[in-house]
Amino acid sequence: MRENWAETVVGALVLIGAAVFLGYLMTVGGVGPQTGGYPVKARFGQVGALKEGDDVRVAGVRVGQVTRVALDPKTYFAATELTIDRGVNLPSDSTAKITSDGLLGGAYVSVEPGGAEDMLAPGGEIQNTQGAVDLFGLIGQVIKPQPAPTQPAEPQ
Repeated sequence: MRENWAETVVGALVLIGAAVFLGYLMTVGGVGPQTGGYPVKARFGQVGALKEGDDVRVAGVRVGQVTRVALDPKTYFAATELTIDRGVNLPSDSTAKITSDGLLGGAYVSVEPGGAEDMLAPGGEIQNTQGAVDLFGLIGQVIKPQPAPTQPAEPQ
């Protein structure tokens, strides 16, 4: 009977340790529920592999996340909604571009703050955007370049 009691205590300690570790990962890793922020919109011609939950970064530092990616049926642009952390005020002339961590890395939105004195209001839209670059398409063009168009012969 004593052996069963010891096994139960050890099992409970393991479960408590796992719960503490999971809580730590969620708070430090930014996986858990967000503490709040304000929404900002941006439209891109090409989003590549960008999806909901991806990072929004300023100078490489995570300042928010992508909360929505959808097609605008009127303009055929990808309409995204970003949630920016409270305390991070972006100038109204900021630029957003979609980039990746490398060939196999995930996509994220990189925001470059502008120089305007007025700040982007909650629900505002970043006007200056640059869509994702198709890296495999660029590599394909380098490996197999397209032939140059030929000029018609001049009459003699």
